Amino acid sequence: MDTSSLGLLVLPLPLLVLIAAVEGWLRQRRGLAHDWKAYWASLGDAAGRVLVNGLLKAGIVGALLYAVWPWRVATFAMDRWWHWVLLFMGVEFCYYWMHRADHRIHWFWLNHSVHHSSNQYTLSSAYRLGWTGKITGATVFFAPLVWVGFPVPVVLAALAVNLLYQFWLHTELIGRLPRPIEFVFNTPSHHRVHHASNPDYIDCNYGGVLIVFDRLFGSFRCEREDDPPRYGLVKPIYSHNPVRIAFHAWVHMLRNLKSARNWKERALVLFGPPQ
Repeated sequence: MDTSSLGLLVLPLPLLVLIAAVEGWLRQRRGLAHDWKAYWASLGDAAGRVLVNGLLKAGIVGALLYAVWPWRVATFAMDRWWHWVLLFMGVEFCYYWMHRADHRIHWFWLNHSVHHSSNQYTLSSAYRLGWTGKITGATVFFAPLVWVGFPVPVVLAALAVNLLYQFWLHTELIGRLPRPIEFVFNTPSHHRVHHASNPDYIDCNYGGVLIVFDRLFGSFRCEREDDPPRYGLVKPIYSHNPVRIAFHAWVHMLRNLKSARNWKERALVLFGPPQ
């Protein structure tokens, strides 16, 4: 992610941290337990990510996206309203498939698992995004948008706005919204299901702002009162150490690579479903 789009995520971070603290206070006022250690762990993850991203700059994917730009088939000057509509829908479509790959391909899961590592579903988990995203490179899924003619900074800025939208989804304090909203948009109810480790809820609701591609491609699940979400990883991590949270999946992957008996098994460790 280039510096302009990175700024869209970094600048509001203090405000998001403050809002997450207010949510913790509200939870306690309502008699709900709140894991303040997880709150601080998420803040440590965010601070570490800012440092790592500053060192890596654009990263592998940033270089790839800029390499695609000279081969574009058109150029969108972003001076028409429909350019922005196309960009929005394009980002949503690419985000859906990136997010689906995050859950179904182990290499991408190495970083994305950090986002699902909190055992409590709160706003602070929204900015727990891991430190190795520029290495695993899931943002490569947005290369088609650059190829068709959307400028790289605009694509990355649109992705940053997409992620900012998702902040308010990470709470249990907002129930189901009116049906027309729930049908079209990603909501806290839909995203609670996405973060659940219940067998019937795993690998669903991948949308960013919208939920329509989940409905279209068969990955939508509705939150059920008879099956309340249980949050965290299928194999939970209970540590509040940001370093361990950031690299626990990498350690597990390296152990599996070491025990693999041949190149086929090693390839499955890297690119098969998460284990």
